[in-house]
Amino acid sequence: MIGIIRYGAGNIFSLTAALERLGIAYGMVNTEADFEQFDRYIIPGVGHAGAAMNKLEQTGLVPKIKSLNKPTLGICVGMQLLTSHSEEGDANLLNLFPIKTLKFTSDGSFKVPHTGWNQVFPEKENPLFENIPAGSHFYFVHSYFIEYDQLYTLSSTSYINKFSASIWHGNFYGVQFHPEKSGTYGETLLRNFSNI
Repeated sequence: MIGIIRYGAGNIFSLTAALERLGIAYGMVNTEADFEQFDRYIIPGVGHAGAAMNKLEQTGLVPKIKSLNKPTLGICVGMQLLTSHSEEGDANLLNLFPIKTLKFTSDGSFKVPHTGWNQVFPEKENPLFENIPAGSHFYFVHSYFIEYDQLYTLSSTSYINKFSASIWHGNFYGVQFHPEKSGTYGETLLRNFSNI
């Protein structure tokens, strides 16, 4: 069963609707004691990374999250929170990945935020992308991206520059796109995560 970590910075309706469509059991993590009920976790997130980190710190759950040893998936800003630092709000984050979240710089030929469908290319073998062909399209909405680092990049995408569409280190995973809004392959990814 998946525990969705609640900290006031995630719009979780589309995520819970997708999990319900897929028949994946889930519940909410509001306190440290709640973690024991679940065998994997999702950290959702929308909006401002610095503000999201501040809200997460206010819950008192940060030490517990950093010590998790079960599969944990950050989505969008939830993924950015896994990195060391974000230029958005000049914020120090969870530092579970020693990489940074940077702001897109556009010369006017690209719009920021990066909004819409883009192709994702896996760079490592991992069950998270099982039965998802290379070049499949996923839905993105973001103005900040995670710097590309071959060590941690699970899949990549290009918009203005190449960046990590997903990251992986141990039991921690992150996806910059919204699987819950990405059609069949997004649902495949959520199903894969529920089976990791």
